[in-house]
Amino acid sequence: MRGVPEDEAEEVRELLNTNEIEFFETSGGNWGISLPALWLKRQDQFDLARELLDGYQAQRGQRIRQEYASRRGRGEAKTMWQSFSERPFRFTVHLILIGLVLYLSMLIFLSF
Repeated sequence: MRGVPEDEAEEVRELLNTNEIEFFETSGGNWGISLPALWLKRQDQFDLARELLDGYQAQRGQRIRQEYASRRGRGEAKTMWQSFSERPFRFTVHLILIGLVLYLSMLIFLSF
């Protein structure tokens, strides 16, 4: 559940409840180092839950892609330039970090 949007988490909970699949939820803890997840209480419901979640994820993925295409068609999708102009310092730091990781990764090959 780490990094999952709240609307998606709520839809998954509702899907499991609607299909009477027993589960419990763990949080990331106070410091966010624990595993936030949904856990099934009964092993015999795993296959049904997996099938439902696979279908849900396919449907949600398609819906999100359609929404993005619609926003992009209307010119409302965020571009890289808009991301840069909103937070130029953060964007620049990320670019520098990416460059540093690439440089350090290639250093081994360049030194031969």
